[in-house]
Amino acid sequence: MHLLQRENHSRRAFLRRSAQLALSGTALPFALNLAAIGEAAAFDATDYKALVCVFFYGGNDYANTVVTYDDASYNLYSAVRGGGAGQTAGGIAIAKSALAPTLLNPGTPLAGGRQYALHPSMTGLANLFNAGRAAVQLNVGPLVVPLTKTQYSGSDRANFPLPPKLFSHNDQQSIWQSSSPEGSTIGWGGNMGDLALSSNANSLFTCINVTGNAVFLSGDSTLSYQVSTGGAVAINAVKNNVYGSSAVKTALAGLVQQPRAHVLENEYNRVTARAIGAEAQITGGLAGVALGTAFPSNNALADQLKMVARLIGARNTLGAKRQVFMVSMGGFDLHDNLIAQHPGLLGKVSDAMTAFYNATVELGVANQVTAFTASDFGRTLASNGDGSDHGWGSHHFMVGGAVRGAAFYGAPPPVSVGNTAAPDDQWHVGQGRLLPSTSVDQYAATLATWFGVADGELAGILPNLRHFGAAAGRPDYPTNLGFMA
Repeated sequence: MHLLQRENHSRRAFLRRSAQLALSGTALPFALNLAAIGEAAAFDATDYKALVCVFFYGGNDYANTVVTYDDASYNLYSAVRGGGAGQTAGGIAIAKSALAPTLLNPGTPLAGGRQYALHPSMTGLANLFNAGRAAVQLNVGPLVVPLTKTQYSGSDRANFPLPPKLFSHNDQQSIWQSSSPEGSTIGWGGNMGDLALSSNANSLFTCINVTGNAVFLSGDSTLSYQVSTGGAVAINAVKNNVYGSSAVKTALAGLVQQPRAHVLENEYNRVTARAIGAEAQITGGLAGVALGTAFPSNNALADQLKMVARLIGARNTLGAKRQVFMVSMGGFDLHDNLIAQHPGLLGKVSDAMTAFYNATVELGVANQVTAFTASDFGRTLASNGDGSDHGWGSHHFMVGGAVRGAAFYGAPPPVSVGNTAAPDDQWHVGQGRLLPSTSVDQYAATLATWFGVADGELAGILPNLRHFGAAAGRPDYPTNLGFMA
């Protein structure tokens, strides 16, 4: 399974990339022309837009994050998770009374009286939802094609293939980010960057990762530029004295940047010089950004999102019109200690994402920046005693001024462990694992369309999207979920 389907890229993008390649010279190996090819792109942007992927590593427990609240559904949830009498806490169930402060109030009530609340530690995100600045996509996860429970349980994998290596952490992280299992080298965030490169004065700042290596921001041409929570990563031997000597530092800086006659040596030095220049540009840009928004302390996710906000604040200095960022947080693989550890994790997520939204308001770009969450997978509704096990579908958040907030998207799944043939069990495949009713490709396509990707270019970014939507005879699985204005 390959992410990039070149036959689906537009003629315009192909011609622009081909012309750029010709100009850069065919004598050099293809890999050495990446920087030049990177200036080609598919769409032109006159405004600014940014997408921020917030990834929860480990597989977040959906049932205690977006918690079913109406009495009928809550009582089922409590029974499955070991709650106490009178809707009190027990096992891995949260007491209903604790959920009242984070009750979500959608503009249009859900059918059948269904209600949801967020985990009690997520007051910030609950307030953003109720203020119309956040929304929830229900039951989203990797799908190759739309699936029913019967098709999932059947043996016809030719017509109804499953995502490879379901329930595996590394593979599902990669599939969420790239539509391919572990080993993939290109992600859909990077492919969006490919199309946006020419919109930016410096293409290197199109895709920026504040959390280390991840396939999500790697494109066919786009490079994932990495920064730390403290800013650009410098080459110390060039930035600082070597052996206490400024003369050695100056000499070394010259050696690693000067032109060379040998092709490979020259390219190595050119890339090094570009890295040094980029570090200086990032450092200079950040120096001009002073945020008044308070970000929580002792919160690694908040530190990452604060850096993203500062980089967005420096967008004019960096010459950026379209950017894709990635941040992340680990610790969600809670087979044990769910009740003890999950609140702290979700509290940090809520506080960090709320502060980030407030920073975009301060910067005047709230309508131009959208943050969205993702994770390996959801988890089982059924308890394993002290936690929950690997699942599939999950609920996720979209936050920003352009989000059609105070709303749920997708159908609320019934509360069930899925061990019967009852109609209500159609979205459960055992132990309360959710069979996704919305695919990652649909979720991503909705974000990409808002970002500026043309309809004809979506299939080149999201390979499984061709199996969804009206064109595929599946209008019940639309390619635009409607959560972006």
